[in-house]
Amino acid sequence: MNLYAHFSDRIAAAIEQLKAEDVLPSGAGARGVTVEPPREAGHGDIATNAAMVLAKGANMPPRELASKLAALLAREDNVANVEIAGPGFINITLAKDFWPCIVAAVLNERADYGRSSIGAGARVNVEYVSANPTGPLHVGHCRGAVFGDALAALLKFAGFEVTSEYYVNDSGAQVDVLARSAFLRYREALGQDIGEIPDGYYPGDYLKAVGESLAKTHGEKLLEMDEAQWLPLVREFATADILAHIKDDLALLNIRQDVFFSERSLIEGDTDKVAETIAELRQKGHIYEGRLPPPKGKLPGEWEDREQTLFRATAFGDDADRALAKSDGTYTYFASDMAYHRDKFKRGFSTMIDVWGADHSGYVKRMKAAVQALSDGDGELDVKLCQLVRLLRGGQPVKMSKRAGEFVTLREVVDEVGAGPVRFMMLFRKNDAPLDFDFVKVMELSRDNPVFYVQYAHARAHSVFRKTLDVFPDLKPESLKPEQLNLSLLNSEEELFLIKRISQFPRIIEAAALAHEPHRLAFYLYDLAGDFHSLWNRGKELPQLRFINTKNRDLTEAHVALVSATAEVLASGLRVLGVQPICEMR
Repeated sequence: MNLYAHFSDRIAAAIEQLKAEDVLPSGAGARGVTVEPPREAGHGDIATNAAMVLAKGANMPPRELASKLAALLAREDNVANVEIAGPGFINITLAKDFWPCIVAAVLNERADYGRSSIGAGARVNVEYVSANPTGPLHVGHCRGAVFGDALAALLKFAGFEVTSEYYVNDSGAQVDVLARSAFLRYREALGQDIGEIPDGYYPGDYLKAVGESLAKTHGEKLLEMDEAQWLPLVREFATADILAHIKDDLALLNIRQDVFFSERSLIEGDTDKVAETIAELRQKGHIYEGRLPPPKGKLPGEWEDREQTLFRATAFGDDADRALAKSDGTYTYFASDMAYHRDKFKRGFSTMIDVWGADHSGYVKRMKAAVQALSDGDGELDVKLCQLVRLLRGGQPVKMSKRAGEFVTLREVVDEVGAGPVRFMMLFRKNDAPLDFDFVKVMELSRDNPVFYVQYAHARAHSVFRKTLDVFPDLKPESLKPEQLNLSLLNSEEELFLIKRISQFPRIIEAAALAHEPHRLAFYLYDLAGDFHSLWNRGKELPQLRFINTKNRDLTEAHVALVSATAEVLASGLRVLGVQPICEMR
């Protein structure tokens, strides 16, 4: 049951009624009309801006139109009061005896409560991680991995058909550097003295294992080959080995993507898809041969002024046109990325979401321009940038340096604190805000540790179930039938406050999915946990609020139903975020 969707329908019906009465023009619609909880609890249960959105078209002051809408909404079942506030907001207060039906809805729907069909099966491609297969994933990759995976799960829960994808950058200069670095370790594994790792090579010890595997597989045969012969062999071997380890690291966070798309596949095989992409854009008039001005800060002598094959990106909102080929004739990274997104669109994904690190922010406009050009405006690309993660231990920075081979890996972080805490904490900040991850704080048993606070609420709920069985052995939460319960006993201010928070879950799911912002769900779960803990604590002061009443089974059943509804929502929300709910704190 989605309370806010229900009242959206009722407001839409009221709008139609006013159109039938010629109060509103026939073309008036509900676009831009919001139905949401008021910012202040004292302003009722539901607020809408419908009158302010429609007033101009009706040639009527917003408050006057609001009074007409309010009169119709006041007739709705379960509406206790309708008020007009400020410039024309309509605040609706629901009858007190309405709220127990929310608890009944959760008990009836269980894990499906909050699940939505708003996505209507629309296909969405979510691409995330996509780290170069040149080394282990570090904590910076971790944030994008968790964000992308949680977003994919959230969209599925909201009714979208989602494909999660990893773009494997297995082409270009960086994988050749990887191959040469791995070849050094191969020689080292065969007993040769390789000296210091040259500048520009990957120095990490993780490549020692790759070198040893190469030695075990090929013996000394590679030493007999020229670089042109061994380079492709070592490149393929090393990238496959590291990619396998990347998949293992992602599995530690319960991330298993549907597609691993090879960049190399765009140019190898029967067709050169990058050339196809350029030819298609040229036919549309979006490609030309020309010269680019020097980049900002560059003097004419510091860059190569030459005629190039250029994409007319400025026609689609970019700051400059973009080169598609290097001076040696090979494609630019941008050209390959264009071909990759064209491939996504041809696979049926008109909605594409890319999760990138914040250091790629300058790349967003050109990629959006490319998608617009390739799809003739039918494709949509949403790029979600994940800011840096600052690792701390007790408030002190944990140093890392990928270049020096001393970075903190994703595996090390998960091994120390566990997958659940890592995932939740990575989502407890908006993706474009910097995030501090403190190894000490994330293990604290306090309200200041969000993941503990939410998990403790879920565990507390299950402790209620266990204690209830000591008093009423047959009273199990999974066996509760709403129609057999006296849920009207849930009428205190504290109980209703918790129920109202539970009622917001379906709306949070839809809003977070449409905005591509899973952090909204993490924030909601923290608030829900806080409401539950508050009710628990109030029960210590007020006997009638205690969840178990040994002398009143009806009241105990109603309380267990409320606790069960809370636990269901906490568990559903945590699972969408990829966090396993805990039933008992140890």
